[in-house]
Amino acid sequence: MPDINGYGVSAVEQERERFRSGERRRSILTSIGSSLAFIALVVITLKLSPGWPRVKESFFSAEYFALAWPQVLEGLWLNVRVLGVALIGVAILGTSLALIRMTKSAVMFPLRVVARTYTTIMRGIPMIVTLYLIGFGIPGLDLFGRIDKAVLGTIAVVMSYSAYIAEVLRAGFEDVHPSQRASARSLGLTTGQTMWHVIIPQGIRKVAPALMNDFVAMQKDVGLISTLGAVDAVRAAQIVVAKTYNFTPYVVASLLFIAMSVPFILLNDWYSERRRKREQTGGMV
Repeated sequence: MPDINGYGVSAVEQERERFRSGERRRSILTSIGSSLAFIALVVITLKLSPGWPRVKESFFSAEYFALAWPQVLEGLWLNVRVLGVALIGVAILGTSLALIRMTKSAVMFPLRVVARTYTTIMRGIPMIVTLYLIGFGIPGLDLFGRIDKAVLGTIAVVMSYSAYIAEVLRAGFEDVHPSQRASARSLGLTTGQTMWHVIIPQGIRKVAPALMNDFVAMQKDVGLISTLGAVDAVRAAQIVVAKTYNFTPYVVASLLFIAMSVPFILLNDWYSERRRKREQTGGMV
C-alpha cells in the first residue's frame, strides 16, 4: 500500500494501524455499552420509585404537553426577538467599554473611570436585581410614558451582559502580542487601523469560546424577562400551570430553551477542539 509520498507502507505501520483501528472499535463499543447500562439504571430507579407515577403525571403528561406546546412556542418567539436585539446591543456596548478601558489617552481618563466603575458594579449585581431596577425603576420615573416590558427587559440584559463581554474582549485584546501592534505601526497603519485590522480580529479569535459561553448563558437569562410580566416562553408556561395545576409546561419551556442552546454549545465545543489542535500543531489560530 503506497503512502502519500509514493512509498510503500511498512508491515510494522500496517500492524500499528490495525491495532489503532481495533482500539477505536473497542472504545466505541465500550462507550455504547456503558451508556445503555447507565440509561437502564436510571429507568429502573425511576420505575421502582414509589412517587414516580405522581411525578410522571405532574411533569411529563402528554396531554398537558400538547396543550402547552403552542402557547409556550409562541412565547419563545419573544425570547428570540429579545435575544437578537440584546446580542447587537451587547456587542456594541461591550466592545466600546473594552476599547475605552484599553486606551491610554489622558483625555479619555474620565471615560476610563466610568467604564471601569460600570463593569465592576454591573458584574456584581445579580441579573434578576438588574431586571427589577430597570423594569420597575425606569417606569417609576414617568419620563417616557408607558414602556413595553420586553423593551425594559432587553435594556437590562444589555446592561448586565455588556459588562461581562467587555472584560472578556479586553482580556483578548490585551493578550495579542505587542509585536503585532509594533509591526502594524511600522507598516504605516494608524492607531485606529491597527486596532480594527490587527488587534480586534486576533483578540476575538482568542476569546471566541468564552464569548460563545456567555452567549449561551444570555440565551437562558433572557427567560428572566418574564419576571417583569412579558409573556415569553417562561411566562406562557406559568400561565398554563396556573390554569391546569400541572408542571409539564415548564418541561416544554425547558426543552425549547435546550433546543436553542444545543447548536451553539456544539459549535463552541467544535471550535474549542479545532483551536486546541491548531495550537498543538503550531498552526496559527
